[in-house]
Amino acid sequence: MNITAFMAFILTAAAAYLISGINPAIILSKAIYHTDIRTKGSGNPGFTNFKRVFGGKNAWLVFFSDILKGAVVSAAAGFVFRGTYGWQFGVAYAGIFAILGHAYPAFYGFRGGKGFLVCFSELWFIDWRAGAVAAITLVLLLLIVKIMSLSTMSALFAGGAAAAILGAGFAVCIMYFAGAVFVAVRHRENIKRLIKGTEPVFVFGKK
Repeated sequence: MNITAFMAFILTAAAAYLISGINPAIILSKAIYHTDIRTKGSGNPGFTNFKRVFGGKNAWLVFFSDILKGAVVSAAAGFVFRGTYGWQFGVAYAGIFAILGHAYPAFYGFRGGKGFLVCFSELWFIDWRAGAVAAITLVLLLLIVKIMSLSTMSALFAGGAAAAILGAGFAVCIMYFAGAVFVAVRHRENIKRLIKGTEPVFVFGKK
């Protein structure tokens, strides 16, 4: 590995971490509601908790902002690595650090979200068809079981399986699934509630 490639790895990792460390839920909760979303509800600074606490008016801004930052990181990393290790490799590599940045942001005392939307966004840039599989899985499960945590985790793994079937490289799949497993681990309290049957349902039009 030459110095140019080495610097590409280092700078991509740093940029992915820092950009994804910007948390819309925390920013909007402080700017609009004068409180930190991490002190409300489940304490998670993400779309679902934001919506349950404050309602849907600004929650969808959180949703699309998290997807946007994942898209920016993925597109930039794919562009950087497209001529060397490949577009998909760059996206999956940056995805690891983007998820870590979202979960452990240096800007907010290393207390961040679970990383689903960042990982979900990354999947679309690995292979849009895999992203579509994840989106369909997410929507169908939300309509059927109405439980966000189960729907999101299932969507990530269904999309990852689709990416592998559609020809994503071994290294790409390993990095992607590492991120997906990390997101699932971040949902461990949700998993405990799912087992107990106490996980709350998600309602689109209300808090």
